[in-house]
Amino acid sequence: MTESAGGGPGAGPPGAGPASAPTPVRSRDNGPGRTRPAGGGLTARLRAAARAREGGMRRRLAELVALESPSGDAARLDRLAAELARGLEASGAKVEQVPGVHGDHLVARLDGRAEAGHLLLLAHHDTVWPAGSLAAMPYREHPDGTATGAGVLDMKGGLVVLETALALLAELAVPCAVPVVALVVSDEEVGSPDGGRLVAEHLDGARAALGLEPPHPDGALKTARRGSARVRLEVAGRESHAGIAPEAGVSAVDELTDQLLLLRRRIGERPGNAFNVGRISGGTRANVVAGHAEAELGLRFTEPDAEREALRLLAALPPYRSGARIRTEVLSRRPAWRASPDTALLDHVRRTGAAQGLRIAGRPAGGSGDANTPGAAGVPTLDGLGPPGGGAHARTEHLRLDGLAPRAALLAALLAAPPP
Repeated sequence: MTESAGGGPGAGPPGAGPASAPTPVRSRDNGPGRTRPAGGGLTARLRAAARAREGGMRRRLAELVALESPSGDAARLDRLAAELARGLEASGAKVEQVPGVHGDHLVARLDGRAEAGHLLLLAHHDTVWPAGSLAAMPYREHPDGTATGAGVLDMKGGLVVLETALALLAELAVPCAVPVVALVVSDEEVGSPDGGRLVAEHLDGARAALGLEPPHPDGALKTARRGSARVRLEVAGRESHAGIAPEAGVSAVDELTDQLLLLRRRIGERPGNAFNVGRISGGTRANVVAGHAEAELGLRFTEPDAEREALRLLAALPPYRSGARIRTEVLSRRPAWRASPDTALLDHVRRTGAAQGLRIAGRPAGGSGDANTPGAAGVPTLDGLGPPGGGAHARTEHLRLDGLAPRAALLAALLAAPPP
């Protein structure tokens, strides 16, 4: 996908002046019930206005990256939420800052020309990077056209696209085709244990859902995602002197190790599943039989049946050692979102992108996110509307700067035309 760069909220000239929103036109080549956005003039104005905002988008991206927002750090998350609320309100959105267990969430609403149904936009402002990461990973722009920094791709770039798309419509006086509800949750990177309730609450009446996560590295959108679960596995053993009376103890570390090997065989080796031990701890000293050990597991599933089977196994693990006690807790869970044979939404996005000179592709992805919830519930869903890049959750995280403006113009055009 070839894209050019663009600008950010409040940047650049005011644009080409007020313009009325296009009227969707039905045509035979679109198939029955399909629509395509009319009004090439609006498409050109959106692209020009987005290009004029390129410098502002880059500055805004640097600002958001500088506001560290690690999952679980409520103070930092709330500070960023307040800043995002100001940016969204500047474009006419009505924003509610909703208290959450791990930090405030945002619910932004815009009216639409039609009253039936709403378009759901999904984003998050937490990152996987702990406070202080900017010392080693500050925002930087590079000669190859990329930007790096903690959280630049996942997903400060998507937040800039959201703000800018709304700013473009406000600048050109173009209303949304249908009501829009944009959710920005504070705990997506840990499975949205609290933010997920907001997503579920806004499914009723949703005509379609668009996620602003990063796309595939080549820019392709995500048409399905694996289900996921975070599970804490705890083992209680019995402490004893490891040299004098090892037989009196029950090693929680040994028990946990054996259980993880079992789970890797039973869960991780099944096709379509993924099994990751993300964190492990236990014991106190080398000369003490460990009395406690625990691990946090990241599980992913392509098929709902495999997910149910794995969770049943975890809920009733028998111990290998007499005296060992096992406890499992599901910390967060997202259902598997399977690819739908109905491609009307993807076709609509492709046509809208083609009018802007973009080639849009779509295919399933291995990760999971908040788009899993509407996708699994049968709401037409696409994810990956953020700017392209690579290296999410790694020190190689980077964003393609030439993807910012085209993604903002694309999202603005999608908001201006009714989804199928």
